[in-house]
Amino acid sequence: MKNKLARIKYLPNNFEIIEEGDHVICAVSGKKVLIEKLNYWNVDLQEAYFSYVEASQKRKELESKG
Repeated sequence: MKNKLARIKYLPNNFEIIEEGDHVICAVSGKKVLIEKLNYWNVDLQEAYFSYVEASQKRKELESKG
């Protein structure tokens, strides 16, 4: 299962793997996020983030639009 993109449904405190894989792609940076390292995501947008930096950047971007 190496180097296969997973399909995930992001839930409020967890996520559900829809299609097996070993990583997802950060919606902000485009970096690969290994499933076992996945800690940051947005349930409403169904997006994953590499780290708190990208998650914070996305939050600020959304706040400035709102």
